[in-house]
Amino acid sequence: MRLIGVDVGGTFTDLVFADTEAGRTAVHKVSTTPDDPSRGVVQGLMALCDKYSIPRETIDTVFHGTTIATNAILEHDGAVTGMITTGGYRDILHIGRHQRPQHYSIMQDIPWQDRPLVKRRHRKTVTERLVPPRGEVLEPLDEQGVRQAVRELKEAGVEAIAICFLFSYLDASHEARAMEIVREEYPECFATTSSSVSPQFREFERFTTTAMNAFVGPKVRNYVTRLESEIEASGFKADLRIMASNGGVATPGMVAERPVLTLLSGPAAGVIGGDWAGALSEKRNLITFDVGGTSADIGIVTEGGFGEATARDTWIAGFPVLVPMIDVHTIGAGGGSIAFVDQAGAFKVGPRSAGAVPGPAAYGRGGTRATVTDANVVLGRLDGGNFLGGGMSLDEVAARRVIGELARELGLSDREAAEGVITLINANMANAIRSRTVQKGIDPRNYTLVAFGGAGPLHGAEVADMLGVTEVIVPPHPGITSAVGLLISDLRYDAIRTSFQVSGAADLSRINADFDAMAKELAGRFTADGIDLAQVTFERRGDLRYVGQGYELKVTFPDGILDEAALAQAFEAFHEVHKREYGHHFAQSAIEIVNLRLVGAASAATIAKPVPDGARSLAAATVRSGNGTFRVDGKLADYPTTFYRRDLLPIGQRIPGPAIVLQMDTTTVVPPHFSFEADAAGNLMIRKEAKQ
Repeated sequence: MRLIGVDVGGTFTDLVFADTEAGRTAVHKVSTTPDDPSRGVVQGLMALCDKYSIPRETIDTVFHGTTIATNAILEHDGAVTGMITTGGYRDILHIGRHQRPQHYSIMQDIPWQDRPLVKRRHRKTVTERLVPPRGEVLEPLDEQGVRQAVRELKEAGVEAIAICFLFSYLDASHEARAMEIVREEYPECFATTSSSVSPQFREFERFTTTAMNAFVGPKVRNYVTRLESEIEASGFKADLRIMASNGGVATPGMVAERPVLTLLSGPAAGVIGGDWAGALSEKRNLITFDVGGTSADIGIVTEGGFGEATARDTWIAGFPVLVPMIDVHTIGAGGGSIAFVDQAGAFKVGPRSAGAVPGPAAYGRGGTRATVTDANVVLGRLDGGNFLGGGMSLDEVAARRVIGELARELGLSDREAAEGVITLINANMANAIRSRTVQKGIDPRNYTLVAFGGAGPLHGAEVADMLGVTEVIVPPHPGITSAVGLLISDLRYDAIRTSFQVSGAADLSRINADFDAMAKELAGRFTADGIDLAQVTFERRGDLRYVGQGYELKVTFPDGILDEAALAQAFEAFHEVHKREYGHHFAQSAIEIVNLRLVGAASAATIAKPVPDGARSLAAATVRSGNGTFRVDGKLADYPTTFYRRDLLPIGQRIPGPAIVLQMDTTTVVPPHFSFEADAAGNLMIRKEAKQ
């Protein structure tokens, strides 16, 4: 098969081609087009094929990671959204859970109140009511009331409608009928139901997730439709697959229906790509460190795979999200992060970014603010003539000008100001990693840092040093590792049922029936996608907690028909997970099964392991010598630094730093007291050397 992965970043759009039969790969980068990312995607696809003489019609599948939904939420730039909900529950979206994000702040921002996804005047109520635990009908749906609500929303100019009834996770029939009425009355409107987006309890989170799906729906649907047509018009006959937040890919039809699934599309692919790179060198405990032009994305991978975010800490732009997501933490830190002095006189870097346009001053596109990239240029860590493999030149004069302006404001030398920018951004990223490791009881010193993205290898070694991590992996093509993650992601769908079963009184027949119903649901989705069910694997999971607890932990359930012994096995697994997560467990306490989950996955193609080719020598790899500025043991100094071409480095030879390793898609910095080698798996391995 011939595949292309396309990941759209804040500054560059990354592409990777893989021929799984011939074992051939090729990479390319183009500038992101913020006004319409699909334009940059199609331009990149055409440029990649033209550069490597690949006939466009021979590409089988294009895999794409998109930030359309994420940006719409972050920028609060979505559709005018309406809601139809159960009488008496109009203000669920506003009230929330009476939890203040910052308990003691009187000036805090509460997103769902300050910038609601659905304005109050667009929230309509109708008569209907189901009752738990089985979902019996207490009050039938007022269909005429729904019809009137739709007409009022249409007249008000609403573009999307979220249908959210109180107990629809127990029985979706009322929401389904309301959806039929919306389609009859307002067929051009984007409409969605909470039972199709997130059929589980916790009404505030479920309503908010559904409102978010409606809010971003028209924009994502239009983008996906436009991208499909533009790819076809450019001579490609490939299927399009979109990366989802759960670590799998989905069809355009599924994404158009449930765009909220793509909120962490790009970052999720990065974790998978980082996991792939670690596996090449047989490293399993990993911190994935994906730094681009605007953000740094951090994930944790263990022997058990990558973690999934829990209901208690899954948030986007301050809004709770109740859909399966890889546990990725994102901060505003990247090559385009702007350095500035705030009104109180504090020196800060980020989260504001120069983005792709105008970008850092060094890009020569009119940037006037000092950025992390400009600081790296001033410190001699970027080679202006070898940026993007010589495809782009850096303007060193412009970089020195903006850093000089910052230096004068700070009362420092240019070199001190530039080094201060790097130290601050590194500290921000190290603190973000601590929040996902140390603060969760994980010792980062037992992990290997996988540094990728356009800027990750520039900062990876110094950030690792701040954390006490002694080993850093730089993948074969670090700048496009997220795009590689797209190629190796399974086609994956999730189903969920809220259960509320307690150990000692669990209804096994109901549990088995729920798993069977979810299996049929997912089988229908895969069949609709043209996937042979023989290629699909299913994994059963449950959200469990001790009776009285507020949040759940995920546990795997055995395959086959569940009996008392299998259920006891799941409960024992919960005790172990609880102890691992919190340091203790309660062996005699009753356990509650809150949700049942089923994950279906159709295995992706496997891309070839990179094999270094040709005769290599250190002399052939050496480009030039120069000076690099580093702070070592508190002292800032210039160090003789050698620049190398990565593709010519000898395999297995340990090379001392300081060094700068050049390749098309990134630059790797090896500070003093570190060494590096190109290993046989294609990775660059950086290690901290013991001081003499």
